[in-house]
Amino acid sequence: MTMSEVKVQASGTAGHSSDGGLSNKSRVKETSEDVENIKIRRENEFLFTYQEEPHRSRRMEIIKAHPEVTKLVGHEPLTKWIVVGVVALQFSTAWFMRGASFSSWYFWAAAYFIGATCNSNIFLAIHELSHNLAFKKPLHNKLFAIFANIPIGIPYSAGFGPYHQLHHKHMGEPDYDTDLPTSLEAMFLSSVAGKAFFATFQLLFYAIRPMCVIKVNMTWVHYLNIAVQLAVDALFIKLVCHDSSGSLDLMPFYYLLLSAFLAGSLHPIAGHFIAEHYVLDAPKEYDLKKTALPETYSYYGWLNVFVYNAGYHNEHHDFPYIPWSRIKTLHTIASEFYDPLPSYTSWIYVIYRFVFDENVSLWCRVKRSNIKANKGDDQP
Repeated sequence: MTMSEVKVQASGTAGHSSDGGLSNKSRVKETSEDVENIKIRRENEFLFTYQEEPHRSRRMEIIKAHPEVTKLVGHEPLTKWIVVGVVALQFSTAWFMRGASFSSWYFWAAAYFIGATCNSNIFLAIHELSHNLAFKKPLHNKLFAIFANIPIGIPYSAGFGPYHQLHHKHMGEPDYDTDLPTSLEAMFLSSVAGKAFFATFQLLFYAIRPMCVIKVNMTWVHYLNIAVQLAVDALFIKLVCHDSSGSLDLMPFYYLLLSAFLAGSLHPIAGHFIAEHYVLDAPKEYDLKKTALPETYSYYGWLNVFVYNAGYHNEHHDFPYIPWSRIKTLHTIASEFYDPLPSYTSWIYVIYRFVFDENVSLWCRVKRSNIKANKGDDQP
């Protein structure tokens, strides 16, 4: 129902009765409620909704229609061997960077094409491990995530897990979902230059924002993650970062750090950070109670091969305990649920749209802030 239609209905002639004997007074009351629920989004405002997050209900519908999908749940032993290979490749490439110049083309080419791709793979491996999808025991997943973390150069695996679980449990709730940009970010970074800055330094925002939104208690796993990372960094610098004369050469270590930065910057795979939940085609007008806004988007392009099918993001949110090796099978089985959903085939296109489309900004995210579902209270 458009706003003009609402106004026309609300201006009916007093005392006239139609529609099965419904009085004009009752009709006006019903229409006024519709007017109250219609949301006209301003440019500097998030997309609000009364609807519950869609994944739980769709999961129940899929299980009812295809109970066999529950057999896809479990761990994938192959994950650990891929991680070992990627970690070995990343350290081997770093070794070859000895004697390189920071301004040399091959140093940046190696960091962008090899290093950033390897680190993207590691980021998403840690994502799989945060759902306990590589080993049967949760502790083994946490400890192996610390190992997967070491080529990144900065400890983060132990902190990622708790925040990511909050993202799944409280999607769209700004007090818990640290994947949501804050109002301050959206206010200052929604211009073309601001969005380009955000897309370039995404990892910086993902590192700082969680600590500003909600506190997660440190555990011994966090401290072990920090200790192991610092120890490996020191050992790597001592054994690798010296030239033939014994002089300190930090280029191999800089390669590791630059690879991590580029993996979350203007890199094709980094498009997944934006593609997963930003609403690129945000409606200008919608019904808070009746309109289910698309909140999660899948990507079905070939780059999934490098990142554990992370593009299957609707599928992942519906069934977070199905590993990467079987998530495509879920899509095939329940294709009638997933094929109609909006999706992408290019992460590069997503980055381009995000930065240059004047109708897309950091405000284009769905929030459930101060909204009581189906009650009309605290309407934004």
